[in-house]
Amino acid sequence: MAVLVGKKAPLFKAKAVINGEEIVADYSLEQFLGKKHVILFFYPKDFTFVCPTELHAFQARLKEFEQRNVAVVAVSTDTEQSHWGWLQLSKDHGGIQGVTYPIVADTNKTISHNYDVLAGEWDYNDEGEMTARGELVAYRGLFLIDKNGVVRHQLVNDLPLGRSVDEAIRIIDALQFLEEKGEVCPANWKKGEEGLKATHTGVADYLAKH
Repeated sequence: MAVLVGKKAPLFKAKAVINGEEIVADYSLEQFLGKKHVILFFYPKDFTFVCPTELHAFQARLKEFEQRNVAVVAVSTDTEQSHWGWLQLSKDHGGIQGVTYPIVADTNKTISHNYDVLAGEWDYNDEGEMTARGELVAYRGLFLIDKNGVVRHQLVNDLPLGRSVDEAIRIIDALQFLEEKGEVCPANWKKGEEGLKATHTGVADYLAKH
């Protein structure tokens, strides 16, 4: 598994569904450079079980991301038509109707591969035929990308394990606190708590209070 933290996030252009209904041909993260932080999260498949709980959970907190000037973008290896169809299906029937943030179609699996979250393995046999072991779908990867296009946080869960939106927001708050105050964030830090000056004196003072 590649560690992308501290490196430029792989850019891409791909088809996506935006605003819950419109299919666009060349969706890209480049539009956010210099303007917004991005939470880019991958999920395995449309029309499944854990995935809609995550997509609805991010939608339910979307205003909190927007208040922090953070764009939320989802990706799976399904087609844009599959995304669109799932968006037309109500929550009561296992759909994701009401989700408005972009859902990218990584149909050729290159985005998942470049972020190193593609499950399964592929190769060529002696006859030159492409073969695959396991399903080539995305793990539940999540990446926090700053305004300079650098990955500052990544988290990858196995397919059955849903993620915490609370933790995604907490890590955004921590990064933005660092950017604003120049202070680092100790264990279990939450917004509103004091930070830690990255000096021996600062550490001693913090530990003395806690």
